Amino acid sequence: MSRTIAAVSTPPGIGGIAVVRLSGPDAIPIASRHVSLPADGRSHSLSPFRIGHTLLDEVVVTLFPAPHSYTGLDTVEFSCHGSLYVQQALLQALLDSGASLAEPGEFTRQAFLNGRLNLSQAEAVADLIDSTNAASHRLAISQLRGGYAHLLAQLRQQLVDLTALLELELDFSDEDVEFADRRQLRSLVAELQHNITRLVDSFSLGNAIKRGIPVAIVGKPNVGKSSLLNALLDDDRAIVSPIPGTTRDTIEETLTLDGLSFRFIDTAGLRRTDDPIETIGRDRAIQSIRRATVILFVRDATEPFSPAFLDEVHQLLDGIPQQDKITFIVHNKADLTPPPYPSGIALSARTGQGLDQLKQHLVQAVRQRMDHTEGVMLTNLRHLEALRQVQQALNHVEQGLADNLPADLVAIDLRDALHHLGTITGQVTSDEVLGTIFSRFCIGK
Repeated sequence: MSRTIAAVSTPPGIGGIAVVRLSGPDAIPIASRHVSLPADGRSHSLSPFRIGHTLLDEVVVTLFPAPHSYTGLDTVEFSCHGSLYVQQALLQALLDSGASLAEPGEFTRQAFLNGRLNLSQAEAVADLIDSTNAASHRLAISQLRGGYAHLLAQLRQQLVDLTALLELELDFSDEDVEFADRRQLRSLVAELQHNITRLVDSFSLGNAIKRGIPVAIVGKPNVGKSSLLNALLDDDRAIVSPIPGTTRDTIEETLTLDGLSFRFIDTAGLRRTDDPIETIGRDRAIQSIRRATVILFVRDATEPFSPAFLDEVHQLLDGIPQQDKITFIVHNKADLTPPPYPSGIALSARTGQGLDQLKQHLVQAVRQRMDHTEGVMLTNLRHLEALRQVQQALNHVEQGLADNLPADLVAIDLRDALHHLGTITGQVTSDEVLGTIFSRFCIGK
């Protein structure tokens, strides 16, 4: 049986209003010891909150009877004045009356255990709280409203149907009856693999949008990489000097453009050198390229453009999956040389010429990638690892079908795929996994 829990749900500190939440089977009896609960079908009312005969505060009491509450259990919320003393005294009174102090994420855990949310939706609650821009907010809302869960449910149902057909054959193994057409099975497994691969491939972009899209600013020394970072931020964040090799380490700052957060990373100049410190900086620049979603290759527009520059670009990208990268060539110092310029974006970090065009290109490129995902993107590393396990199990299924293995052996791999898919939505759980997931939440949620 669920315990009755209580916690302050608003952020720590003094404010105009604070909310204390009480949820569980004894929530209504505990609350009734201190306030007058809403009556006549109302959901909220103004009531004195008393501890014994002592008035603590005038509070707004909001009642959510089970199962029509966030947790699925009787829930009472107290909106009190934001005094730290009032918050703590009110919470302590509820604890003294039989409630237990809620652990991090325990209200959302109650919602999951009572079927109000599946596990992927519960994790979306944490993402929603952590969202810092419009794009990450939209991703969290989409997942919370079940769009992602609906797709997973479809995939799971297809797996269940496949498994049922094969296991039905096992019941008639003595009669050598085949209920599942093997060509149709191979076609269904291929379709499943395609849909799961699409989800897995969306992780790099989805995770970047959630955490801020990494943009690596790279190029040779003295082409204006640090000046470009400063111009984008409208701040002297990086040291600018005519001396080559000034930037020895990566410098990172975040800028929000049209609801998308971009993490701009200024890197050391890419050149061969005997300076051990500068060499470390160059190696870190290459690592930034590998981790980045967007790469800005900056060159000096006052110097003759050479195809060798593109060769150097391709060498840097050698071994890096191209489908995961959005690349632009930026011709800096365009104010010092007349057009035409080679293909790319011409700008001047010094005067600001072309900066708005660069920003528009960045937003458009990312939104085009988002459109290709059809609105469903993977943002959770735990889900990614589970889907990779599903892919591996389905690979075994495909191989088993190709080798004409018996139905019982193929069914084992299908059940394995079902198991890993179930760990995402919560059909398969363990206390250790739940503890890890809900420990990410703040107390009161």
